[in-house]
Amino acid sequence: MAYVITQRCCNDASCVPECPVDCIRPTPGQPEFATTEQLYIDPDTCIDCGACVDACPVEAIFSEDDLTASLARFRDINAAYFQRHPLESNFDPLVNPARPPKELGTLRVAIVGAGPAACYAADELLRRADVEVEMFDRLPTPWGLVRAGVAPDHPGTKSVSAMFESAFRRDALQYRLNVEVGKHISHEELQAHHHAVVYAVGASTDRRLDVPGEDLPGSHSATEFVAWYNGHPDYAERSFDLSGQRVVLVGNGNVALDVARVLTLSPEELAKTDIADHALDALRDSNIREVVVLGRRGPLQAAYTSAEFLALGHLKGVDVIIDPAELELDPASQALLDDADIEPSLRLKYELAREYAAKAANPDNKRIVFRYLASPTEIRGAGHVEELELVHNELISEDGRVVARSSDRRETLPASMVLRSIGYRGVPIADLPFDERAGIVPNEHGRVVADGAHVTGVYVSGWIKRGARGVIGSNRVDATETVEQLLEDFTSGKLAAPQRDRAALEALLAQRQPDAVGRDGWKAIDAAEKSAGKSGGRPRVKFTTIEDLLRTAHG
Repeated sequence: MAYVITQRCCNDASCVPECPVDCIRPTPGQPEFATTEQLYIDPDTCIDCGACVDACPVEAIFSEDDLTASLARFRDINAAYFQRHPLESNFDPLVNPARPPKELGTLRVAIVGAGPAACYAADELLRRADVEVEMFDRLPTPWGLVRAGVAPDHPGTKSVSAMFESAFRRDALQYRLNVEVGKHISHEELQAHHHAVVYAVGASTDRRLDVPGEDLPGSHSATEFVAWYNGHPDYAERSFDLSGQRVVLVGNGNVALDVARVLTLSPEELAKTDIADHALDALRDSNIREVVVLGRRGPLQAAYTSAEFLALGHLKGVDVIIDPAELELDPASQALLDDADIEPSLRLKYELAREYAAKAANPDNKRIVFRYLASPTEIRGAGHVEELELVHNELISEDGRVVARSSDRRETLPASMVLRSIGYRGVPIADLPFDERAGIVPNEHGRVVADGAHVTGVYVSGWIKRGARGVIGSNRVDATETVEQLLEDFTSGKLAAPQRDRAALEALLAQRQPDAVGRDGWKAIDAAEKSAGKSGGRPRVKFTTIEDLLRTAHG
């Protein structure tokens, strides 16, 4: 019997060092780690010890004997990875990273943001140094996209927050929630109270389609829709027209698949989750029967992961529809599919698409329809979205890449709502340099760079550092790299000692933002939400307004 890593894998690699026979791949030190969809366990080497299960923060690892029907295929998925990448175990002893010398005193670090990138950075600092961490977020709640971005039907993925909660029990870390940097405290003031400031603020806006009609009522970003159904206070008052029968999603990454599931799952299924009450009420009255997911390239270039694509086939009352003609490949894609060295996850994407295309549809079911090689050229309607004009694309090879080129074929697709899901983008941060083209703060391995030189004591982590790519656990390796630079600078004496201490910071915040929320306030919110959900068999019922959150936090 072996253990199997499944759909929820977050790629944070916590399991890798726990394995006594080194059979989990790829590891953070391998080139494949940067692009892998998930981690895998070699079934021929696994000794069934279960150490990886305890280490996994998102409950993604199961004994092969305990796999449910929806996860059973992951046994072969794990095995296929090692057929392509035979295991070469490495039993070199693990080297514990050096800690800064005690005579340097306590390191003080401000972390701006409270999402996964911020939390992994804080965790790494707490493990590696005598440190005081102040974690700032403008919302009264921590966890960022874990709370406001992960789909409500993926509770296991949200469980990573329990790992952070456990790591942050000590007073060495203090929550400074409902405190907005730039409003209640400036960047300069953060520097005065800390040796270093780490910005882990994510990518808070979305990329636009830049087509006529994009701003018509009924045309939105998936970012807004996701925040709305997850109860983000900034979006709780938004409304979305669910009176039509078809929604078009432009983009086919995992966020698009999340939205497609939420729009097609039965309200009874959603009522078991932590979806916001206002969204659940709206979805109960929804007339949506079909969600069309558009991708500008072909099925082999689709942005979704094979694991999330596979999971769609197990939704109750939902058919996945693909026209077999959509799966005809251009010469370059066919050559890739025929290559004996193709990544198993990529081959699986195509195999799944063929399986969906071969299935007969149930007319009583809702539908998620995948369209490939199509791009929107215009959104049209008389005061509201009514239809989408599409152009059919062709794939060509250009500089070693397969890119989409518009053809002369056009199509009109009726729809009552269009959601764009073509990527997140970072926004400028006051007093920091910004790369407008890439949507990131310029940096070298996490050290902020301005005019070709490092900005002393200022660092970045997460999407604002590398761009909006990767999954939750990708931030762990990213944060480790940033913290490594920070500790190196501290140890070498490059960081100026703070002019003021924690007590002075608390006095300043008490004056500037008396409604700041600390650990006790967050605990009160967390407990109240969980208590409200208990009677309905839900994980929690979220407060979705700042007023309700603060009233609960402050008793």
